Amino acid sequence: MKNKTISFVKLVASGNDFVLLDLRIRKMRLNLKETARQFCNRKLGIGADGLLVLEKSRKATVKMRIFNADGSEAEMCGNGARCVAYFLKSAKARSRFNIETKAGILNAQANKDNVRINMTEPRNIKLDSVIKLNKYNLRFNFINTGVPHAVILCEGLEKINVYSLGRLIRFHNKFKPQGTNVDFIEPDGLDSLKIRTYERGVEEETLACGTGSVAGAIIYARKLKNSGLTKKDKFNIDVETVSGEVLKVSFEMLRDKIKNVWLEGKARIVHKGVYYA
Repeated sequence: MKNKTISFVKLVASGNDFVLLDLRIRKMRLNLKETARQFCNRKLGIGADGLLVLEKSRKATVKMRIFNADGSEAEMCGNGARCVAYFLKSAKARSRFNIETKAGILNAQANKDNVRINMTEPRNIKLDSVIKLNKYNLRFNFINTGVPHAVILCEGLEKINVYSLGRLIRFHNKFKPQGTNVDFIEPDGLDSLKIRTYERGVEEETLACGTGSVAGAIIYARKLKNSGLTKKDKFNIDVETVSGEVLKVSFEMLRDKIKNVWLEGKARIVHKGVYYA
């Protein structure tokens, strides 16, 4: 038997899966980057898209740190934050929480298995930029919704090789040194779209991405307004993920200002266990 045991909880939000460590009470000396790589390994570990670490916060209910499967630490994670809120609700009778992240403080509301989080305001929005990929010009849009996202509108979403194309864009010189997540979206009406995402740090296509769903919805709404297809200022957009679950994204768009951004969807605990380190 090995010496160190680490208790964990595994949660899923719309197909995004996470291992959660609560270090607020039981402090442990861990190399969190290496722990993330071990835990997230789907063959030799628990298996997950990322590792969520809870720490005490002086600013909010809890501080959340998110480590990708490759051990890199991200600024925040939308579906990860929803999992944290669900975890907190399962342990307490409260339904409202504040979550401190590197991207800012998120407000969260949990009702049964449905969780809403108030995202930080997006920034660095750039429409219709171009990069060269293998002698071809690719048009993309950029937005930071807590983490960077390149968003590409397309047709025939199901036929796209998200891994190959997403990887080329993610590591393109345009986005160095931090790289970018890559979202491929296909409109499905004025208030809905489908999305596939290559996630930086996971280095794979994931079944869902919270910040990516927000990025895709906002870029789509901006393009609708710019083209004159809509004049409304408040948007409620359904985003269908690869898992089949629909994430709901709502926000206000007043001229070039976007505020009051909410991400909503289901989350659940799938199991609890002990890892032998």
